[in-house]
Amino acid sequence: MAAEEFWLYGYGSLIWKPPPHFDRRVPGWVSGYVRRFWQDHRGTPEAPGRVVTLIDRSYWEQLTDHHDTAPDKVWGVAYRIIPDKVAEVKDYLDIREINGYSIHYTPFHPADGSAPIRTLVYIGTPDNEQFVGPQDPQQLAEHILKSQGPSGLNKDYLFGLETSLDDLSPESGDIHVSDLARRVRALEKDAQASGRPLEPSNAPTSDFHSKASTNEAEELEKE
Repeated sequence: MAAEEFWLYGYGSLIWKPPPHFDRRVPGWVSGYVRRFWQDHRGTPEAPGRVVTLIDRSYWEQLTDHHDTAPDKVWGVAYRIIPDKVAEVKDYLDIREINGYSIHYTPFHPADGSAPIRTLVYIGTPDNEQFVGPQDPQQLAEHILKSQGPSGLNKDYLFGLETSLDDLSPESGDIHVSDLARRVRALEKDAQASGRPLEPSNAPTSDFHSKASTNEAEELEKE
């Protein structure tokens, strides 16, 4: 009997930093979620940065979010893993996604209109201590600009996500991501024009988890 196909859905840096041992890469989308920079992970203990997670749309609709709209489709990429490498890739992913993320499965809809695919996805749920919750977009942009760590600059993660989403489809942009990128670029331009140094922020990470872990860690989707 042929082994069941194993597919992985990436909605963050997995879009442009693929997992090992895949033989197909398919652009497309999932529904029922909202993508937000509400997961604490990248940076230093003084300035833990932000990466994206998926929020269940029904939960998100109960919150007060300054970005009060979100597309019905969360675009990303599905990867089919070579059958005899599935166990190895799962071990790799468990290490790569271990801090604050848990395994879920969701239907993925390929952009070409073919049948939905059951995909594994790592999601930082609201009950994990790295979950930040709603934030003022300008304050979040300032935090992203100032954060850096073993994986590099937090702003590069944001810019990489924006570019990768724009490359997937004419309809794959995400206003939450693009607005944050615009704000970060404007802040960076102002700082460069004034000669102000970009010092790490010591502000609390969130009202959701004021005691959230700030142990130095690599970005969840490291190379």
